[in-house]
Amino acid sequence: MRDMLITLFSLRNMKVIIIGAGIGSIALSIRLANAGHDVHVFEANSYAGGKLHSFNLGEYRFDGGPSLFTMPHFVTELFDLANKPTEEYFEFDKQEESCRYFWDDGMRLIGYSEPDRFAAEVEEKLGVRQKTLIDYFKHIENIYSNSGKIFLEKSLHKATTWLSSDTAKSLLKIGQFDILRTMHKANAERLKEPHLVQLFDRFATYNGSNPYKAPGILNVIPWFEHGFGTFAPKDGMQSIPNSLQKLAEELGVKFHFNQEVDEIDIDSDRAVGIKASGIKHHSDIVVSNSDVYYTYKKLMPKTLAPEKSLNQERSSSAVVFYWGIKRSFPELSLHNILFSRDYKLEFEEIFNQNRLPNDPTVYINASCKSNPKDAPKDCENWFVMINAPAHKGQDWDQQVSELKKRVIAKINRNLNVDIEPLIMEEKIWTPQGIEQDTRSYQGALYGTSSNNQLAAFLRHPNFSKNIKNLYLCGGSVHPGGGIPLALLSAKITSELIASETV
Repeated sequence: MRDMLITLFSLRNMKVIIIGAGIGSIALSIRLANAGHDVHVFEANSYAGGKLHSFNLGEYRFDGGPSLFTMPHFVTELFDLANKPTEEYFEFDKQEESCRYFWDDGMRLIGYSEPDRFAAEVEEKLGVRQKTLIDYFKHIENIYSNSGKIFLEKSLHKATTWLSSDTAKSLLKIGQFDILRTMHKANAERLKEPHLVQLFDRFATYNGSNPYKAPGILNVIPWFEHGFGTFAPKDGMQSIPNSLQKLAEELGVKFHFNQEVDEIDIDSDRAVGIKASGIKHHSDIVVSNSDVYYTYKKLMPKTLAPEKSLNQERSSSAVVFYWGIKRSFPELSLHNILFSRDYKLEFEEIFNQNRLPNDPTVYINASCKSNPKDAPKDCENWFVMINAPAHKGQDWDQQVSELKKRVIAKINRNLNVDIEPLIMEEKIWTPQGIEQDTRSYQGALYGTSSNNQLAAFLRHPNFSKNIKNLYLCGGSVHPGGGIPLALLSAKITSELIASETV
């Protein structure tokens, strides 16, 4: 008991420095401040949120980064932790539709969030029995229920995870998780109908992977939308980090903006602080929310880096066209997908040929569908995203110029419109720009890809094995990228800090 009290005391009132103010680090700062620590967040930009930022082009407002909001309970639990009512900080609505889908052959589907309603739509439009899709949803729910607690909510790099009874129970059912089959093969065998298979294959892109290589266990991802629902923040996606920053500051977290971190201060294999804008800042704990590659190569260049982990295949990146459109489109919803004709070729071009696809799948988000004030009356703000290879020195100006023509042609075919004259405002974000703006190595949106069965175990853990008091969180480390997983990364990291003696 005495040793436990000493440990608890030593873990209280520590000074913690977090590098970067992304969604993961804000969530971590809340958890640590709520536990009584003195938390400081250093951010090179003038705002919090990282990729979750917002900007205006003329009268149009745009969410700069992630546009999909699922599993809101990972956000609301942070307010619950602090005994604060979520609705006083952050409001959001559940959407009836998760996405609308378009194919060049004229097929259209509404992806209703509620599984039974979606199954009825699929039967009506594709002739696939409702039971087929309902059974598929039961299958992926089973994957989540029996593997999520282990693979998403616990460190895979600690013995305690593997020695727990929950892990033992999950491992007994591992044959049900399709880990030895690719996402595409599992979907083709269970769903069969080509449009439906392509629709569910697309969820590999939620962590920047190739469904023809990624393990079938990743088919759990659509359950995030259809099991928990799709939501829209009332004040845009940037209201997520804004509301959490407000909560963090109320708990005593101090944000230091426009403070470029130059290096992590290491003394005798122990992190003792950072140097930011030329000034040293001491701390008991350092957490990097920066891309793990950048953390080692730029912030700790003299430290032995885990090259095997850092040199894994990068996830996909993106080209984003932000367009202010001078017209409204009732056939579009909040989220929309215009599929390519040859999905396998598209991923071959992205991952093996390192070029933009000749016939790209196009994602269109129009936040004005849920927040009309985001665009002028009878107009729409389009976030048009195309999956792209990581930045490896490609001539993006030339490739994007050609891509824009192909994207416009696809939109024109699917919506029976001449869209180009309707584009009143434009901004373009390329993989090179993403790397420069977010310090994501090669502009990869999710760190490393999951294009093999061992990807989850090869992703960098939430702690350093060689440097004491150094932890990592965010989308480039375990459990992965995207808002829900970044929030879970913060939870895992906070639990590691709480459980380890300094």
